[in-house]
Order: sequence, then structure tokens, then C-alpha cells
Amino acid sequence: MKLYYTPGACSLSPHIILRETGLKFDVERVDLRSKKTETGVDFNTVNPKGYVPTLVLDNGAMLTEGPAIAQYIADQAPQSKLAPANGTFERYQLQEMLNFIATELHKAFSPLFNPAFPDEGKRIFRDRIALRLKTFDTLLAKNAYVMGEQFTIADAYLFTVLNWTRPMQIDLEPYPAVKAYHARIAARPHVQAAMAAEGLTK
Repeated sequence: MKLYYTPGACSLSPHIILRETGLKFDVERVDLRSKKTETGVDFNTVNPKGYVPTLVLDNGAMLTEGPAIAQYIADQAPQSKLAPANGTFERYQLQEMLNFIATELHKAFSPLFNPAFPDEGKRIFRDRIALRLKTFDTLLAKNAYVMGEQFTIADAYLFTVLNWTRPMQIDLEPYPAVKAYHARIAARPHVQAAMAAEGLTK
């Protein structure tokens, strides 16, 4: 299978998960401005939505949307324990967390990356991010990972979004549990490998 990604974007999450599973995969970089892949393909012909991540399977089937891709990958390697089994209550709790990260934290960053978005509006979203970081700080003061004591696909997703605090100049000092968690996830070998492959490490 092949993952289409843009360095540091939300596609970093499934990239980390692929490495955590040990499954065989290829990656292809996408320039979201030109909509061209590194091999010169018009990305819109791959994914008409025009954004990453996109996972194309060996049979040509395609998945988009990070949480869906992450769950699919985890289910291909159940021994990795990156997601509870389908149909269990724990799986629904994982989906709850993925939706929370996606809708309440990930999307709150989107206006901050848009230079045309007014500063007054950005302040509103910065306040929303601060509120959500406080929620995660309370959770991570009690748990090693967002779902408890086991690293899951939700951690790969949250780590990816937390990476955006640096370019957006959001200080994690007021959230010591979040800051320690981010450093702890960053130290995982497969996270480091994914970051290096995307050119995100010095």
C-alpha cells in the first residue's frame, strides 16, 4: 500500500502507525500548493478531495481521512495492539477520542495556518485550543497515553497535532503533562523514523 503525505501535516499520524505495525508500505510526498506528487502526478487524480492523507491499497482501493486510515492500518496488524478489536466498547471509546482530537483540536488549528483569516478570529481559535490542551493535560496527568497505559493510534494523532503548537507559537509550559507526553511520544523509535523520513528532524 502507498501513503500520500505532506511533511508535518496530519498525514504524519498514519505514517507513524504504519511504522509501528511493521507492515510493508511506500510513501509519496505531495505538494499541496501545486497538487503535484514527487513523481509529477496530479494529486487530484489520486484523491479528488485534494488533501492528505490518502492511502491506496495494492488492489487500487483508496481510503481518505486520517482516523479511518489509522483504524484500517491498525486492524491489519492486530498484534500491534494499536486499536482495540472492532465491536468492543473500548473500540468505541477510541473512536470517541479520535473524533474529539479531529473536531475539537485538529480543526481549531486550521484557521491559524490561513494567512487570510483575521487575527480576531484566530484569537478565538487559540482560546479553544487552550481549553482543549487543558483537557488533555488533566487526562495525561493520570495516564501515560490518551487511552490509558497502551500506545494507540490516538496517540499518533494527538502527537501530530501537538507538533503544530511550535510553528503557531503556542506555549506548552502551562500544560506540563502534555509537554512531557509530547516529548515521550517523540522519543519512540518509529515516531523518530517517520519524522526523519519526512525531513522533520535536524
